[in-house]
Amino acid sequence: MPALAQIRPVTAADEAAFIAAARASRRLHQPWVTAPCDAPAFARHLARFDFQAHHGFVVEVDGQLAGAIHLTNIVMGAFRSGYLGYYAFAGLAGQGHMTTGLKAMVRHAFTDLGLHRLEANIQPGNAASLALVHRCGFQREGYSPKYLKIGGRWRDHERWARLKT
Repeated sequence: MPALAQIRPVTAADEAAFIAAARASRRLHQPWVTAPCDAPAFARHLARFDFQAHHGFVVEVDGQLAGAIHLTNIVMGAFRSGYLGYYAFAGLAGQGHMTTGLKAMVRHAFTDLGLHRLEANIQPGNAASLALVHRCGFQREGYSPKYLKIGGRWRDHERWARLKT
């Protein structure tokens, strides 16, 4: 039976494995995302996560990193919402681990954190990412021209969301 992917908070102890996985995944990630590929970038990545408004996780399978998921810009009060970002790592991509990981993150966000809404913004050409959120129960809500600056360019995104049921 294949190993089950799990999510856990990213830590400083992940640095070497994370950087190696990100470097090996550069082709997979282009032009969608730039993962931290050196120690200073990983330190900046890790420093973003206060586990209040910004949470960082890795998806792990048998001790190997299969990907990363970020839940950021959490607003509580009447809004109770956050934004998701994620990427798989080469070698374990396309095997269902990110689906398992993202479903676990959705449960964590709705159950443990008490959120009501999760949003993921995805570049229209990123078929794998669009399929992932669709498998995880997200609904397309709209289109945002020039939404995020990635790789030095403002890029259009589709806006997908999932509400707590």
